[in-house]
This record gives sequence, structure tokens and C-alpha cells, in this order.
Amino acid sequence: GEANPITFLFISKEPMQTLTLFYDSYCPLCAAEMDQLRQFDQQGRLRFADIHAPDFSQRYPDIDPVAADRILHARYSDGRMIYGLDVTHQAWAMVGRHRWLAVLRWPVIRWFADLGYRFFARYRYGISLVLTGQRRCTPQTGCATSSTDDKSAPSRSNQQAS
Repeated sequence: GEANPITFLFISKEPMQTLTLFYDSYCPLCAAEMDQLRQFDQQGRLRFADIHAPDFSQRYPDIDPVAADRILHARYSDGRMIYGLDVTHQAWAMVGRHRWLAVLRWPVIRWFADLGYRFFARYRYGISLVLTGQRRCTPQTGCATSSTDDKSAPSRSNQQAS
């Protein structure tokens, strides 16, 4: 039969691909979202790389941590990169949640959604303070999260400051 165009928007086109998210663990909202994604990633399709990890540049020499700090980056297992809300949409689609995010990738809406994302990305620490009461997570103070990097590294609360 013919593919349903609405379903197509919600489901990853490549079910065997994994996606590595290069995220800012110092942002309370970002860290919380990564924890939620980890929780729902029952098929193990997502990988998580903290751009503030001491060994980040050695592990991912082709990813600029400064650029990844400005806008969310992710890489498929075949090497293709995606950015910003495309990462958010794809990660949630891969775990089968928040299907409404597909609307944010539609023409016209996409432009406004990306504008909103760039605003969030730039002011995420202040927004986190307002929404969570915490501006930044650090290895010393921790965060309202107990996640680990790449599902195997020690938690941020146990890592030494870099």
C-alpha cells in the first residue's frame, strides 16, 4: 500500500540508524531533556555526548564544541549531521514520543520555530533559571539530573572540573 504522508512525518526514515546528540550538560533544561530521551530510548538508538566532558575533543575531534554550544548538533551513525530543532524532532521521533514536534518542521512554521529555537539557545541559562530555579549545572553543584554521558561514563556529579 501507499505510505500515509502524515505517518511519514513522525517516523524516522532510517530505523537502523543511531543518533549521537552533542549537548550542553551545563544547561538544566537541556540536561533534563537528555534524561527524558534516555528514559524513553528503549531501542538504544540514541547516544549522548556532553560537550563539556574533559575528553570531548579527543572523542569527537570533528565536532566544534563552541559551535555545538551555540546550537544543538547531532550525527547519524552514517556521518550525516543535523542541527537545532531538527535534532530535537528526530530524537523524539526515534523514541516514539512528542510526535507533535513534526509540526515545527513544516514550511513557514519551520522558519518561526527555528527563530524561537535560536532565541532559546542563546538565552537558555536565563530561561532555565526562570523555569527550574537553576541557571547552570556544573560538576561541582550538579543538576536536577542523574544522567550519564554515552550511557557509560561517570555522572557529571562525579566528574572532576575541567
